[in-house]
Amino acid sequence: MSLGNHIALSRRHALGLGLGAAAASLLPPEQARAAIPAGTVLKVGDQKGGVQSVIEAAGLLSDLPYRIEWSQFPSAAPLLEALNAGAIEVGYAGDAPTTFALAAGTAAKIIGAVRSNPQSTTILVPGASPIRSVADLKGKTIGTGRGSIGHYLVLASLKANGLKPDDVKIAFLLPSDAKSALAAGSVDAWSSWGIYVSQALLVDGARAVVTGTGLMSGLSYQSATLDAIATKREALVDLIRRFAAARLWALENSNAYADIWAKTVGVDPAIARHTFGVERARPVALDGAVIAEQQATSDLWREFGIIPKRLDAAAIFDPSFNGALPA
Repeated sequence: MSLGNHIALSRRHALGLGLGAAAASLLPPEQARAAIPAGTVLKVGDQKGGVQSVIEAAGLLSDLPYRIEWSQFPSAAPLLEALNAGAIEVGYAGDAPTTFALAAGTAAKIIGAVRSNPQSTTILVPGASPIRSVADLKGKTIGTGRGSIGHYLVLASLKANGLKPDDVKIAFLLPSDAKSALAAGSVDAWSSWGIYVSQALLVDGARAVVTGTGLMSGLSYQSATLDAIATKREALVDLIRRFAAARLWALENSNAYADIWAKTVGVDPAIARHTFGVERARPVALDGAVIAEQQATSDLWREFGIIPKRLDAAAIFDPSFNGALPA
């Protein structure tokens, strides 16, 4: 269900909800808007609760100088497959699956970044499970998406606790299937993120065994195809600027955003508030620290044979889009 069918906040309404001066300063200047050719269309891939929801909730989609064709995906893997196939031109996904895709040869670069609290990625077990620690996962089956941030957390937590990947069995499943498998007892644990974790903890009675705190960067990226970077740069800059402004608005108005989001997708507001209260996502520049953290993520993928060769993280970033962020 499209968020656009349910939310049509005006910019004045967004300002009334507390769009701060820092966020307002990110709104597209008229000169930049005028540089976007008439008739421009951006094909944007998104995930549940991602780019579209926050920009729309902040009231920043009402005056676009181009048209967006939104495609919603259940997780990063199919989104990045669509990016590779050219079905979308820009998409939002976590650092781990983005590494996985770009290492496989997707003709794209990272043009924007958001950092969230790594705690929002979690390995979950049923409340009555005897599993209490990572060590207890030995010999068990964990459901998660291949190349996802959940997959990364499994490998990172095993390494941190002196275990090897073959000490567990990983069942590669989409989030909805992994949720069902955990409820049915087909898997012993589920490594997931964001809204899925909040629902499992607050509604399903699941329990966290380990989170990404200290094990993951919490970075997510906007990646664009090389063709879109070459031919639609102005529109991409505008999209990043709006997304950054919306993220700043959501930080200042976390409960307001959560309540809007919950009503739109039909979940308990407490679940949305928990999700966004933990994530605290904020835009960050593509700087040396981000590139170094991305290199560490890439190196872990390589260490465990998830990608075939070492990836030079610096080569997959385009820092020239940093100008869309506040100074």
